[in-house]
Amino acid sequence: MKKYLLSIGLILFLTLEINAHVDHYSKYSFLEYELFRNNKSIGYHKYTFKRNGESLLIDNEVSFKITKLGVDLYKYNAKGVEMYENGIFSGFNSVTNQNKKEKYVNIKVDPIDKNLIIDGSSFKGKVDKDMIIGTWWNHEIVQKKAQISAVSGRIIEQKVEFKGKEEVKIDGKIYKTLRFNFSSSDPSLSKDKKLNTDIWYEENTFLWVKAAFDKTGYWEYRLKKVK
Repeated sequence: MKKYLLSIGLILFLTLEINAHVDHYSKYSFLEYELFRNNKSIGYHKYTFKRNGESLLIDNEVSFKITKLGVDLYKYNAKGVEMYENGIFSGFNSVTNQNKKEKYVNIKVDPIDKNLIIDGSSFKGKVDKDMIIGTWWNHEIVQKKAQISAVSGRIIEQKVEFKGKEEVKIDGKIYKTLRFNFSSSDPSLSKDKKLNTDIWYEENTFLWVKAAFDKTGYWEYRLKKVK
């Protein structure tokens, strides 16, 4: 019961006091995460924040590969741009090469009803403006019932559970964090499509510190550099 009440209290705090605005991250210009699989470093995920007046562009780049005995078994490269005007989401574009398979997503905002228009390799259509692109850096994602795949535009309906406060140690530095679990709310999804990811955000700044999930191995994103 205590944990349940803590979860409710935290979500209300995030919703009412913080309002999860991108201006919350105004002091950051660059974030870099190191990607591990089974505790072996295999790549990186970088975000570069570019500001011009009330416009914000966030370039993100992901690159990793899995090798065995010197042979590349799996290679992944993706680049995307997330756009905001006056702190409000205004568009997203990305291209991904997933082991030689090309994927993409383009998102724009309907100027009349402000809902999102998606053209992606897995989904094309219009969705509610309350959905969020699943790029993880923005803690607003903990308030949403669905996220949009930054790779293909697929709609991922989610349940978010607050797991508690934890200390996370990365490269000798200790972060006081809030841990959340994101899971798919659609039980009919195949195992490879189901979401089951733990995310840690720093308690006072809501900086994304770490992510972890199991999928053909144990994967972790760990914060490496902040500017």
